[in-house]
Amino acid sequence: MQTQEQTRVERDTMGPIEVPAGVYYGASTMRAVQNFPISDLRFPRRFIQALGLIKEACARVNVDLGLLDRREGEAIKQAAHEVAEGALDEHFPIDIFQTGSGTSTNTNANEVIANRANEILDGRGRVHPNDHVNMGQSSNDVIPTAIHLSAFLAIRDELIPALQTLQVALGEKAREFWPVIKTGRTHLQDATPIRLGQEFEGYAGQIERSLERAKAAERELAELALGGTAVGTGVNTPVGFAGSVIECLSQQTDLPLQETRNHFQAQSALDNVVAASGELRAIAVSLMKIANDIRWMGSGPRAGIGEITLPAVQPGSSIMPGKVNPVIAESVLMVAAQVIGNDLTITIGGQSGNFELNTMMPVVAHNLLQSIQLLAAGARNFADRCIRGVQATERGPEMVEKGLMLATALSPAIGYEKAAEIAKEAARSGRTIREVAAEQTNLSAEDLDRILRPEAMTESREL
Repeated sequence: MQTQEQTRVERDTMGPIEVPAGVYYGASTMRAVQNFPISDLRFPRRFIQALGLIKEACARVNVDLGLLDRREGEAIKQAAHEVAEGALDEHFPIDIFQTGSGTSTNTNANEVIANRANEILDGRGRVHPNDHVNMGQSSNDVIPTAIHLSAFLAIRDELIPALQTLQVALGEKAREFWPVIKTGRTHLQDATPIRLGQEFEGYAGQIERSLERAKAAERELAELALGGTAVGTGVNTPVGFAGSVIECLSQQTDLPLQETRNHFQAQSALDNVVAASGELRAIAVSLMKIANDIRWMGSGPRAGIGEITLPAVQPGSSIMPGKVNPVIAESVLMVAAQVIGNDLTITIGGQSGNFELNTMMPVVAHNLLQSIQLLAAGARNFADRCIRGVQATERGPEMVEKGLMLATALSPAIGYEKAAEIAKEAARSGRTIREVAAEQTNLSAEDLDRILRPEAMTESREL
């Protein structure tokens, strides 16, 4: 037999409402829970962490300015710190698809922190969600600030280390595979020889630039909207409040944060977030290119390209015994696709800044943070469970002598048109470029040995 959940009555400006007895949130949060039964998506840990850090820093500054009773301020700081540390995550139940400003979630944080602070005070004070926890703030500047701060933290602590791990793994393989010469490919057709190590050097270079893009995203996110309150004017904030709070946040997080130079743009638009997401999209595109190349080069093992073998991490088929698939690379492709899709949502969200406020902030925050988390996890897993275990086969070097584009090296000696004739004859007859050239030109065996050296065609240099 089911028992009815115990409730308590909370009140807000709209009147009384029943709230589950054991939760720290209050009436406004409960209304949002009832109003937005849309999905199972909630703000991630990083965003709740950022909210807690912001509320803690605001309480500290308000106490220092003499605007908040010290005892109540200390209780707010403790409660906000618990939010930042993750101790109260279960009390943030509101759907991502909610009020576009994120007001419901800001109010949720205010109520949780206020009720927890009152519990800490144990009757020795009375903390109000709006008057005390939200002092000097508005949802309209707190939520964009939380978006920037949470994403900056995630890029620094998750994405950049993961990309560095992948760059190192690719660089190690570039050096390991430097002696391996294979046929290059352009337009999916045979091209002049290339070192397998040079291909991996290219991949490592893509990730090196991905790291630069991640740092560019950080620079976009370093600018915070806090201090603009409702519409960017800073109404109800004391002089110096925002600067002091942001300095406190910088000290707490060791991030180079700064107050925006223009609060009106910071709240009416999400251009910085759109730009940061664009950098993440470029990283995703790089990962997609690398993962596709890896799985194509490893295709086979007999009917494909088969120039490398990938680690066998799990059986590949429920019906074909012995089949092994490039599943880690495939997971990276799906991560990239999701991030590219998230970027489109963020772009549309960024377009929704009407007059003094953007009204798609929750979904933008969710997608931005998901993109960072997916790229970080995907890149690290790609390095650990795929790239580090890649091995070169003999297939690439074996095919070099049969490659038709060796004829490129003949052009300076016999001309482009004659070299093309030789390539076509080699393709038609199944013979090698060397064999046909020996038959159709005056070049000696020594000349051909000198000209048709794959090593020379790769312009080898030491890593």
